Amino acid sequence: MLEVRHLSKSFSRKAPAALSDVSFTVERGQICGLLGHNGAGKSTALGVMLGMVYPDEGEVIIDQCSVQQEREKAMRKVGAIFEAPSFYEYLTGWKNLKILTAYSGGVSTDKIAEVVEWVGLSERIHHRVGTYSHGMRQRLALAQALLPGPEFLLLDEPTDGLDPEGIVEFRSRILELRDRLNITVLLSSHLLGEVAQVCDKVVILRKGKLVFDGPVNQIADQRAIYRVKAEDVTLEEIVAAAADFDATLVPGGEISFPSEVRPDELLTFLVGRKQFRISEFTPKSDSLEAMYMELSQKEEEAPR
Repeated sequence: MLEVRHLSKSFSRKAPAALSDVSFTVERGQICGLLGHNGAGKSTALGVMLGMVYPDEGEVIIDQCSVQQEREKAMRKVGAIFEAPSFYEYLTGWKNLKILTAYSGGVSTDKIAEVVEWVGLSERIHHRVGTYSHGMRQRLALAQALLPGPEFLLLDEPTDGLDPEGIVEFRSRILELRDRLNITVLLSSHLLGEVAQVCDKVVILRKGKLVFDGPVNQIADQRAIYRVKAEDVTLEEIVAAAADFDATLVPGGEISFPSEVRPDELLTFLVGRKQFRISEFTPKSDSLEAMYMELSQKEEEAPR
């Protein structure tokens, strides 16, 4: 459904490239998480996908249509929440949706009502947008993105401003879009726990470069994460001692090892050979956050 082909983009000769030869694909019906720190290149990549930023090299293909060559045709299949949604503050949510959908040919009143109920905004849809909370604006933006009936949804921080209950509800909605309608979703988010629960695959950018592209469960398959505590020795010293096991320090007081390393052999080495007094050696089940931190903070990492 989505093909990102060798994207490169620089905004200044003096500044580092915003994107550097980034390529990945998202299959039809997949939910893909796009991750990266501020400045990693996510917004630039999303802008290129929407035809709002023109790349120096490469192109984006959406359902076999080039965004750079056939933008109008490609965008007919796309719904998006990108950066801060903008609405007419003095009009109701309903009026905003009527106006915005008119640009693409209009949508029936019944369809608008159905989508508004689906995003949970029925009680406030006839109130002025100027009275909406940030979370309500996000719901309105999602309704706007869904009303044209897209095949591909591009969502930039869609849960920003939602309370925990709203985030859980949003998660179920996105999964429903995939399972019932086979809609493809590219989701940019800082909530790594939500990404792990809703996404089929993950793409991680660092300083404009691709550092990971693969299934969510592949992250856990590649590295095992442990919370380690020891007496009279630092984590840095443990990592140095376990260099032969390819140990890596992960932010948050954790250490990662290749998944094929046996925990009993590692502990025997640390306690027996090195005589470290290990007081805690606990596997961490949620490895996406730890691996994201490790991958995104490495100085140089070859694309996977």
